[in-house]
Amino acid sequence: MSGTNKETERINFLSENAKTVLERRYLKKDASGNVCETPEHMFRRVAAHIAEAEKNYDPKTDIKKIEDSFYNLMAEFRFLPNSPTLMNAGRSLGQLAACFVLPVDDSIEGIFEAVKNAAIIHKSGGGTGFSFSRLRPKDSKVGSTGGIASGPVSFMKIFNTATEQIKQGGTRRGANMAVLRVDHPDIMSFITCKNDKNELNNFNISVGVTDAFMAAVAQKEDYDLIDPRSGKSTGRLSAAAVYDELVNQAWETGDPGIIFLDEINRFNTTPKIGDIESTNPCGEQPLLPMEACNLGSINLTRFITKKSNVPEIDYEKLRETIHLSVRFLDNTIDMSRYPIDEIDQMVKGNRKIGLGIMGFADLLYMLNIPYDSEKALALAEKIMAFVQKESYEASCDLARVRGVFPNFDQSIFKEKKNLRMRNATTTTIAPTGTLSIIAGCSSGIEPLFALSYVRTVMDNDRLVEVNPVFKRIAVEQDFYSDALMEEIAENGTVKGNRNVPSDLRKVFVTAHDIKPEDHIKMQAAFQKYTDNAVSKTVNLPHNATRQDVRFIYDQAFKTKCKGVTIYRDGSKDNQVLSVSKKQAPREEEDEFLLAGKERPQFLEGFTERIKTGMGTLYITVSEFNGRPFEIFATVGKSGKSTQAKTEAIGRLISLALRSGIEVNEIIEQISGIRGEHAVFQDGGLVYSIPDAIAQVLQRRYLPKGNGKKSYEKSLKYDLCPECGQIIAFEEGCKTCHSCGYSRCG
Repeated sequence: MSGTNKETERINFLSENAKTVLERRYLKKDASGNVCETPEHMFRRVAAHIAEAEKNYDPKTDIKKIEDSFYNLMAEFRFLPNSPTLMNAGRSLGQLAACFVLPVDDSIEGIFEAVKNAAIIHKSGGGTGFSFSRLRPKDSKVGSTGGIASGPVSFMKIFNTATEQIKQGGTRRGANMAVLRVDHPDIMSFITCKNDKNELNNFNISVGVTDAFMAAVAQKEDYDLIDPRSGKSTGRLSAAAVYDELVNQAWETGDPGIIFLDEINRFNTTPKIGDIESTNPCGEQPLLPMEACNLGSINLTRFITKKSNVPEIDYEKLRETIHLSVRFLDNTIDMSRYPIDEIDQMVKGNRKIGLGIMGFADLLYMLNIPYDSEKALALAEKIMAFVQKESYEASCDLARVRGVFPNFDQSIFKEKKNLRMRNATTTTIAPTGTLSIIAGCSSGIEPLFALSYVRTVMDNDRLVEVNPVFKRIAVEQDFYSDALMEEIAENGTVKGNRNVPSDLRKVFVTAHDIKPEDHIKMQAAFQKYTDNAVSKTVNLPHNATRQDVRFIYDQAFKTKCKGVTIYRDGSKDNQVLSVSKKQAPREEEDEFLLAGKERPQFLEGFTERIKTGMGTLYITVSEFNGRPFEIFATVGKSGKSTQAKTEAIGRLISLALRSGIEVNEIIEQISGIRGEHAVFQDGGLVYSIPDAIAQVLQRRYLPKGNGKKSYEKSLKYDLCPECGQIIAFEEGCKTCHSCGYSRCG
């Protein structure tokens, strides 16, 4: 169905990034792989398909009118449904849900049934969560064969391999969540199962923590490990030691996260049907086994109005959008083709939907409110309380016409006469990585990763992308310049930049400007009025300590979050050198080591390749507590003399670093040394091998404009494997805001 000229004009406001994401991942393609659908056609296809559900309830409904309402809802970017709905609605696959949880029963048949079901779901575009807590521990006897059980972690590897073979629906990479209860006998091997970064790379993992465990941690007591087969204790562990190891692993690798099982089940709206054991891959959707959920997000930036020239939220317009979005999501349940009969029955029995928001960081910018302020927290609570209240009313309105959800009598709503709900849940704060690119807003409730960043386009041209709200204000207040935007892109923040007015520096904060406690406060503010859970990552600088991570986990529990994910900058890099937890030095040893003492046995590190006039130089830098500690440098295809000199330079720099000389002083000494063959590299000249080493150290540890010890605050940018642009770690996954690439695990 072709769109009108008005429709085409509206969709033409898409950014270049949005067009790229739509063409690569969402728009229909012909047999040759060519795009054969426009964005307006996609929205019209989705709207027409979802509106068809109206026939189930009132044959006299004006379907075209509903279709137009749904079309305008999406095309105006007030609301977007989860990705599988945009991709599959009105097409042969027809699977519209993003979130699934599958049971893993303690038998070979049960395990491989779950593998098969996961493969089917990944092929249809969904992500899967599993609890492996029912599986007997490693080295248990298998009664039927007399053999020995291999334990949950070994079977997780089978799931991981199966996921690797299936690219979701041809457009999305498979993603999984693995949960293991903290009282499972194999909990320690689970906590450390992602030490090898080449394994389980299609899994996020979370420890299912209980109130009893957290109490034992606080009291420094031991706790029981329970065999899931017998329900009997198989031993005891120190709760404090387990918690310390959990924190240590999260600090080192970003995994595992935590989900608070008791808190989740306190808000289980259908407890008589079963306990919630797991969540979807990003943690925001706790679900019963064999349950799925349809999600969608409202773009808050579309609800700003001006009163006496002061921006404020248009709550009446927001109310209308919430009610229409709930109707859209309820219709989606009927129009989705669930790949497994048991899931179809469970979904239609509970009719859970998850309406959330995106664009919150941009909204704060527009309202001139700092993200890390009490005013922002109050606004978060006010907005989410409004969304939850209105979504309940919308669900009750639907129930009057369509009936309550079939499992209503087994729900907590049976005793609440004023809440005869159509849906067992209505609200979720979901990741909106690619959706927010399409809508042109910030992702979910996350702060911006960067106000400005550099994209490399065709022929290696550099294009500086600037947050549109910041750019508009910079132009209005007459401090915009290309050079300033480049500088902000280099540093990743406006903090301390005197070319930006001080009042705006407070408002335009980014993820790494915000203290960990403020990240958690924001998550808790939204969780207070969210039925399901909140997808949010607490971003930490590379030099954050294990104690910082522990503080976050403690606060998440105290503030009644349902789970928490942290990401310490650079901790998920594919590092050549790895840390042994047994040999890793403690923070308090830092000054001892930097005083020229003995090298520790294991260090973290990274390797960078750079062209020089003498050949390709490979530089490996080992780090201790986020600081450069030693350097190894080799030159490919060079003569022995050049290699010897290169090795000598590396050794001397290593000696200087271990003796406590600051990296900025080393850079100052070797930067710009000229050799006989200069070459261009990434748009700049590399004069010599020492100059190349200086450039690598400069990029890594001394962002432009910072002074001594600035490396402690620098960002270690990852690059997208598909388009090469800067990639952010948000909402539990790596997300590229240029092409829409996303990878969990």
